[in-house]
Amino acid sequence: MKFIDLFAGIGGFHTGLSRAGMQCVGWCEFDKFAQKSYRAIHNTDGLWFSDDITKVTSVELPQADVWVGGFPCQDVSTAGMQKGLKLGTRSGLFYEVMRLLDESKENKPRWVIFENVKNLLSIEGGLGFFKVLYALGTRGYDVQWRTYNSKDYGVPQNRERVYIVGYHGELGR
Repeated sequence: MKFIDLFAGIGGFHTGLSRAGMQCVGWCEFDKFAQKSYRAIHNTDGLWFSDDITKVTSVELPQADVWVGGFPCQDVSTAGMQKGLKLGTRSGLFYEVMRLLDESKENKPRWVIFENVKNLLSIEGGLGFFKVLYALGTRGYDVQWRTYNSKDYGVPQNRERVYIVGYHGELGR
């Protein structure tokens, strides 16, 4: 399977999916320091790249089975301003992926996988998470989600994250 790494950071999804036998065909990351690290860690030769998701159009995206990304958490994190998942906020960049899905009639990925802070579940009294589920559901994705804590997987830190997986088509629970 081929994947596109959106909001790539230094490539956590890239590492995991590559180890699972998948092939990265492109990536998008705004932060110049994260870009430098990503290039140092991963072979990016020949991969599609953009540094600004707001300027990407669906026609330039390579064909991929999976789109992955950890959209910005600053506005949903308990450590941040908690503005919520709104257009115009950094966390609202989630809607840029929705825009690309809307534009991608024939190039829509079969799978989407997102990661974010646990507070996404309760921001705006739970409405923020409902917006994510609703946005994916109205675009034809059957969505499942679960929280994981890194301390339960041999990592020496307590870091809770919510993972959201959507499948485009009829899969069922």
